[in-house]
Amino acid sequence: MTTLDIAHEKPRSAPEAALARAPQGGLRPSLVGLTRPQLMDALAGFGLPEKQLRMRAGQIWNGIYNRGLTNFEGMTTLSKDLRQSLERAFDISRLEIVTEQKSVDGTRKWLLRLPSAVPGVPGPEIETVYIPEEGRGTLCISSQVGCTLTCTFCHTGTQKLVRNLTAGEIVGQILIARDALCEWPDGGRNSEDRLITNIVLMGMGEPLYNFDNVRDALEVVSDGEGISLSKRRITLSTSGVVPMIEKAGADIGCMLAISLHAVNDETRNKLVPLNKKYPIRELLDACRNYPGISNARRITFEYVMLKGVNDSIEDAKELVRLLKGIPAKINLIPFNPWPGSPYQCSDWAQIEKFSDFVNRAGYASPVRTPRGRDIMAACGQLKSETVKKRASERFRETRAEAEA
Repeated sequence: MTTLDIAHEKPRSAPEAALARAPQGGLRPSLVGLTRPQLMDALAGFGLPEKQLRMRAGQIWNGIYNRGLTNFEGMTTLSKDLRQSLERAFDISRLEIVTEQKSVDGTRKWLLRLPSAVPGVPGPEIETVYIPEEGRGTLCISSQVGCTLTCTFCHTGTQKLVRNLTAGEIVGQILIARDALCEWPDGGRNSEDRLITNIVLMGMGEPLYNFDNVRDALEVVSDGEGISLSKRRITLSTSGVVPMIEKAGADIGCMLAISLHAVNDETRNKLVPLNKKYPIRELLDACRNYPGISNARRITFEYVMLKGVNDSIEDAKELVRLLKGIPAKINLIPFNPWPGSPYQCSDWAQIEKFSDFVNRAGYASPVRTPRGRDIMAACGQLKSETVKKRASERFRETRAEAEA
């Protein structure tokens, strides 16, 4: 095209210009999980005029998080040309569901496949669990593929870290669960009738080792014009990454849970090896300084009950002493076995004695009812299905898929 041709070319509209720049093949960048400022930046780079950015971002935000749309066609507040060019440039589809299992107690578990970095090779996988209870429903989401912490009582800890999840992959787990539970307006439910009332980052991975993506994802989830879950209904669980705890309180502001599991460093070093770097005293000091802590916003201490390891009344007495002065509640978790696990669950009578002592000392200490054990969806049992299989089996499956 000559300079003269360019001078006489008909001016393109913003959607037309953006369509000309849209990728002609390969992966489109996803808009899922972008914060509002990030979404506006993406649309600015796409070519939308600055005066339209806030409005268009709001329309797209509404489509993704209020209506659960998986493509731009249903966003009829946008012009047809703009919808087509957005569809060419960006992706708002879901993660791939590999399997969905339902427990006899109503717990549901999804095995989700993430995008692959290598063409022709299946992407890594994560697990997400929904736990229905009377008057509430909790969604347990993952923040990493695998884990670096090697906690000896946790099945996920036997899987090496593959990578961090993006903010979009963290938010995407919630969108898939809402799809399955028909929680979008078209499914006949309103915001007062939602099934997912609480979110816990207690799935695969250590959230504070993926801080930026977790922070951005929770900003999206708690946005009042989106999924709109109060930060008091979102709990971030950490094994004790002490330097990041205060930052989590200041920058994220959700509820905090600590995977404690022992009352002395010798035992905790074995159960939670991170304790060698950040021992119990440093961890509890960080908890005392957690921004916003109060009786109304107590820290939850998670304590898995392991027979003959940490379940004596002397352990209960020391636990009460350690937590003195911290607004806290203690979740006692009966150990959920997994193949090859080196521990046994404490006897039920001993769990009740432990709980009664802590209760009498003034701390709420509910015993968490094991849920989803029959589908390996209970606390500490999550692990990517592909990692559970032998490499030769995975190779045969991949080859069969390619030949199909």
